[in-house]
Amino acid sequence: MTKNRMNTLIKSGFLLLTITAFCSADAQNRVKASPVFTNGEAQIVPEFKDANQWIRTDLWVETTFDTDGDGKKDRMHVDITRPYQTETEGLKLPVIYESSPYYSGVAPDVEGAFWNVSHELGAAGKERVHAEVVRTGTRPIISNSLIATWVPRGFIVVHSSSPGTGLSQGSPTVGGDNESLAPKAVIDWLNGRANGYTSADGNEKVKAYWTTGKVGMTGTSYNGTIPLAAATTGVKGLEVIIPVAPNTSYYHYYRSNGLVRSPGGYLGEDVDVLYDFIHSGDESKRAYSNAKIRDTEMKNGMDRITGDYNSFWAGRDYLNHMPKMKAALLMAHGFNDWNVMPEHSYRIYKKAREMGLETAIYYHQNGHGGPPPFEMMNRWFTHYLFGIDNGIQKEQNKAFIVRENDAPDQPTPYRDYPNPEAKDVTFYLTEGAPKVGGLIMTKAAGQGKETLVDNYSFSGESLARAENTNHRLLYVTPKFSKDLHLSGVPKITVRLASSKPAANLSVWLVSLPWNEGRAAKITDNIITRGWADPQNHASIRKSEPLIPGKYYEISFDLMPDDQIIKKGQQIGLMIFSSDKEFTLHPEPGTELTVDLDGTKLTLPIVGGSEAFTNAVTN
Repeated sequence: MTKNRMNTLIKSGFLLLTITAFCSADAQNRVKASPVFTNGEAQIVPEFKDANQWIRTDLWVETTFDTDGDGKKDRMHVDITRPYQTETEGLKLPVIYESSPYYSGVAPDVEGAFWNVSHELGAAGKERVHAEVVRTGTRPIISNSLIATWVPRGFIVVHSSSPGTGLSQGSPTVGGDNESLAPKAVIDWLNGRANGYTSADGNEKVKAYWTTGKVGMTGTSYNGTIPLAAATTGVKGLEVIIPVAPNTSYYHYYRSNGLVRSPGGYLGEDVDVLYDFIHSGDESKRAYSNAKIRDTEMKNGMDRITGDYNSFWAGRDYLNHMPKMKAALLMAHGFNDWNVMPEHSYRIYKKAREMGLETAIYYHQNGHGGPPPFEMMNRWFTHYLFGIDNGIQKEQNKAFIVRENDAPDQPTPYRDYPNPEAKDVTFYLTEGAPKVGGLIMTKAAGQGKETLVDNYSFSGESLARAENTNHRLLYVTPKFSKDLHLSGVPKITVRLASSKPAANLSVWLVSLPWNEGRAAKITDNIITRGWADPQNHASIRKSEPLIPGKYYEISFDLMPDDQIIKKGQQIGLMIFSSDKEFTLHPEPGTELTVDLDGTKLTLPIVGGSEAFTNAVTN
């Protein structure tokens, strides 16, 4: 190690805990350590696993944008953890990189910070309270995530705080361009194409001489969104991403087919609420960012009045930015994730497959989060970052789905998702309100019209379990004598009239009878769900007030699913208005009248209509 490099490392904040050992004769004479691979996976290397000998540092990478209004390009705060052999033995290793807005704290739980949802549709909600983040964290460590897993296996781990969070400059934009360009700048720096500095405002440069420049990214939720954001820039060096439960479109997160709809568990959250939640950056710059981003761009673009899709939301939809993407993609999601819903990963997986990118998807039956099995992640990172030919790109199976009673690390492989053997089967409704009607494959004309009365006070669960209620319409298949496998995206077409110019529309697919108590599993009751605004029957880009009493046809997808409905169960289609856990809460009393003859449900059934007929035949 040269004296100049030693001085640079010390000024940069490196924890050179073993400098003496590095410079000793023994260190110079020892056999050089290198990564080890078995069965196509990177193994723990004894020389890499001593945490006391890891080199840890931080720096600031200069970006191409200025979003905090100070006239200077924003710099992102970055930390690095690497084996000491990258300093003493000239070893160059690839990088596993995670970026996040959460590393330096989030806003406290303040009453009134979420939007009040108790108001009429089309009306402005009560102004909310803005919570402030108290910044936390110490240098040089931004995060310890991933480090203990990957550094001993011969990877360098890098973290960065996203714009306007922690010690990163700029403003959070919650899906704006800077949140894609920030990780791109870090990857450019790792490849010698951007400048890194020892301080946020200084001129002393730092170079990434210890890496091959090959980068893989991963993370969960917002941390899983950022890898996709980086990949859509087409940045050279980003070889593979493994997003877990990523938010791939903020419109799909906060709206549904024109309807203002909250993510599950966060009633009243919207894009500006999330902005406040993560805004942990420089306190002296917050007023500028609040005024420009939250109180202007977001306020003018998010539109909680109509819920329409517009240019604001289009810019925060990563599907629109995928043409530049080159990185291999392993998606991961839960079919019962009602926070970041399963459509988020499916829509990106489908597009990546169409683009010819190396792509696979891992779905499990649980809720938010849940990465692929470690061995799978290891094989993907090992192949794309070290170039080990372990067969990843040759595998015929592209979908890995955890079946209902299996462990998360034991997915069943399929050629694709949806299951290639799945075929759309259309079901029609037979009358039954206020009790239960039927779902049949042969259309029976003259079923007439049935009416429900909106009342958000009743939860979806209580409506599905009720034997008799005028607050929902419920239609069920015959009881199954054999298991039935659904795989894909159910679709609904509803012909309806409203008693008012605006109404919520909620649709659940449920498995009945309802199973309750400790024995109930997450897959037992709710199969999938969907929501829509009848005012957007023609387009999600334009609402038009409903003429009371006039019938409109609206068609939309429910959330993708892959589930085996057990024998002894029935599939139920439940149509209701306000969904207590997800939608706005207008004054009860709106009537929705459904034309049964103009309404149909399409289910993707493995084996098609023949499989359904077989499943309901004794």
